[in-house]
Amino acid sequence: MKATTPNACSDGMSESPEKERRKGGLFARLKAGLAKTAQSLTGSIGAIFTGRKLDRAMLDELEEALIAADLGIQTASDLVETLSKQKLGREVTDEEVRTALATEIAQILAPVARPLAINPSNKPHVILVAGVNGTGKTTTIGKLASQFRAEGRSVTLVAGDTFRAAAVEQLKIWGSRAGCPVIARADTGADAAGLAFEALEGARVAKTDVLIIDTAGRLQNKAHLMDELKKIDRVLKKLDPAAPHTRLLVLDATTGQNAHSQVEVFKEAVKIDGLVMTKLDGTAKGGVVVALAKRFGLPIVALGVGEGIDDLRPFEPDGFARALLGLN
Repeated sequence: MKATTPNACSDGMSESPEKERRKGGLFARLKAGLAKTAQSLTGSIGAIFTGRKLDRAMLDELEEALIAADLGIQTASDLVETLSKQKLGREVTDEEVRTALATEIAQILAPVARPLAINPSNKPHVILVAGVNGTGKTTTIGKLASQFRAEGRSVTLVAGDTFRAAAVEQLKIWGSRAGCPVIARADTGADAAGLAFEALEGARVAKTDVLIIDTAGRLQNKAHLMDELKKIDRVLKKLDPAAPHTRLLVLDATTGQNAHSQVEVFKEAVKIDGLVMTKLDGTAKGGVVVALAKRFGLPIVALGVGEGIDDLRPFEPDGFARALLGLN
């Protein structure tokens, strides 16, 4: 995920065949990852819209289907109201409805589609990664590290979840796969902020491109978790007032509406610069991405649509909306 720059081409020329091929491949992976949600949602829509004239009862059924897919009550209501204004009293097919919904959903998502940009002037660019244990946080860190290494960047990982030996070992495994070092403490329960401080000191000397810091996610002890995150954020600023440069929150799509409360909890501790939504391939409630975008307006930098190292995909609103509604 390289830093993006505006497209200098303004002559209306089409994209290169290689870029078109890559975009097609990304959409195919995204569509496969959202298959459970799309199958559930399109099945519901197909049962409602059979070429009859659109009436209020059909709209009510549609609203229920959208809510069931975790798009949220407000988002579902707004989408149905827009569809009502456009097509009430007209004969409609399920594909017409899905296309209209995809267009509206893409417009909701467009403002939050901002890729993760690494500032090359930061040596290192510090990424602090937060999230509840089990969301796929450590795996996401490993996948990001692999992508950055593939771009030719030097990366160091920091095992800041010092209370869980399993988390440290998992991060070491991903560090080995990505070909980057992992800074960790041998003693369980070590001071995570002190470890982050030392790691940043070393990365500055080594002129490392990216430093990614894992953190604990034990919501059983919410006050301690918040204090620890605040301390890490505060301690890093002693070395670099701008650090951490990016704070990512990893959310598990299978938790549905619980993702909203997780955003609220973590926002209490630190500023959140972007969201990563994982496990979209394991749920029929992928619409939660739309609900989060509508409610919080936080950038969505990537989506996890599978277990493979390449299954952390950039967020593209049009492709997501069409995949969500089972469209090509």
